[in-house]
Amino acid sequence: MDHPDLTTLQSGLAEVDHSPQDGGRLELIVRRPSVSERETLTAARLDEVEGLVGDSWRARGSSSTPDGSPNPKAQLTLMNIRVANLVAGTPDRVPLAGDQLFVDLDLSAGNAPPGTRFAVGSAVLEVSDDPHLGCRKFLERFGRDAHRFVSAKEHRHLNLRGVNAMVVTGGTVTVGDPVSKLASS
Repeated sequence: MDHPDLTTLQSGLAEVDHSPQDGGRLELIVRRPSVSERETLTAARLDEVEGLVGDSWRARGSSSTPDGSPNPKAQLTLMNIRVANLVAGTPDRVPLAGDQLFVDLDLSAGNAPPGTRFAVGSAVLEVSDDPHLGCRKFLERFGRDAHRFVSAKEHRHLNLRGVNAMVVTGGTVTVGDPVSKLASS
């Protein structure tokens, strides 16, 4: 698979900049039942303890916690679908990013700083203060230029790799659901 080069990725930023700041849409749900396995769903249940029900997040644990337990601040990952399509090259490769929820919404630090809450379906999510960065798997799947693009210091505030989030209120989410910012408490 040929990966998009850095020039192509940079030129795609204009499209990403047109993402809605509120009133976005849930475009794709991906469950990871085990490492490197992906299931594309039309609907899913989000739970305050389990995250995306049936996802392997809890079972995998985390290298970012002292005891290797799951990181509650990284229960879910959200990625802008416009960025995902750009780096993946084709829609069928988007699930390889490893995120669970792909949204058409501006996830930049200016629009969705830590603590921002979103209503999606009957669930409420909160953006974590744990940054979501490109990793070795992302590099292997999408190439060096895509990794550099989403990780570049000059783009870091855009959260091109996405954001970590926690389930505040469990509920059901369905592809096509609106994604709306909730008033700050």
